[in-house]
Amino acid sequence: MRVLNIHGVGDVRLDPRDPPKAGDRDVVVRVKACGICGSDLSYIKGGGIGRQDGGVTPIGHEAAGEVAQVGKDVTDVRLGQRVVINPMMTSTFIGSGGPEGAFTEEVLVGEVQPGVTLLPIPDDLPFEVAALAEPLAVAMHGVNRTGAKPGDKVAVFGCGPIGLGMVLWLVDRGITDVVALDLAPERLARAKALGARAVINPATEDVRARLMELHGSETNLLGMQAAGTDVYMDAAGAPSLVTDVLRMGKRHARLVITAVYSKPVEVDMSAMLINEMSVTSAIGYPNELNDVVAALPRVREKAASMISHRYPFDQVLEALGVAGTPASAKVMINFEGAGA
Repeated sequence: MRVLNIHGVGDVRLDPRDPPKAGDRDVVVRVKACGICGSDLSYIKGGGIGRQDGGVTPIGHEAAGEVAQVGKDVTDVRLGQRVVINPMMTSTFIGSGGPEGAFTEEVLVGEVQPGVTLLPIPDDLPFEVAALAEPLAVAMHGVNRTGAKPGDKVAVFGCGPIGLGMVLWLVDRGITDVVALDLAPERLARAKALGARAVINPATEDVRARLMELHGSETNLLGMQAAGTDVYMDAAGAPSLVTDVLRMGKRHARLVITAVYSKPVEVDMSAMLINEMSVTSAIGYPNELNDVVAALPRVREKAASMISHRYPFDQVLEALGVAGTPASAKVMINFEGAGA
């Protein structure tokens, strides 16, 4: 067997490994599909997470597969069961600094809590769609944090997998006035296909003027025109984005940040004060993964449209390079025998 390990800054390799063995309270999952996350690329760029000299960081956390081994003290999990792994609830933080990563043929899931650590999926749900549950849960948590409701006007900045997931869930909840923004035409086309009312490319269009055209405008306390957008969602992480939104936003507009900023950014607090805007953040998915898994059979076709590239596990190193390009959305790694 093999596992994808980070050995240093920009140094990631497929290393041989011994097959895992389940302890009394553990389960071994035979991985069938695992998506490449932007955090995987960040971990590689940074040389791993808490990696000691000479050590490695195994990666991969967006996984679905079938149960291959069950420890004797584990209940309500059976051999052959199809499951999604909840990496946030694993004892070893699979793929995020612990000893296990899901870019491997079989992954050890320790201290299993049925229905929490492992979530069953229907027999007819493709594994690659099930593997989208984790990023879709991140997107759902961001949408939940906005408090957006039908009738609200929403702008989603960034149409990578998280931003596309936000568009999917907003439209699914009956919020039809969604505008998506990205620099890549391919990603904008995917957002439009998911139901965005309009798309904006900030490289070629005036974002403020275009949002005012689409969402209308209001006069703020200083007599300046502000975009009529109710909710802004930051899945892009552009350095000027927060201040740009604060300056164009109307009174009581809301901004939710899910993007990871690697460096501090300047924020125009006077603009925030004048408009009484609410700014908050959303990270992970404290309660959303079960809801996503339950919804996946209903939105499976839309979810599958987020996959831009598919690679076999043998080509995972090549796939990592593609995942870092603007034209990609979700890059999915499929394992031998994944089938449906």
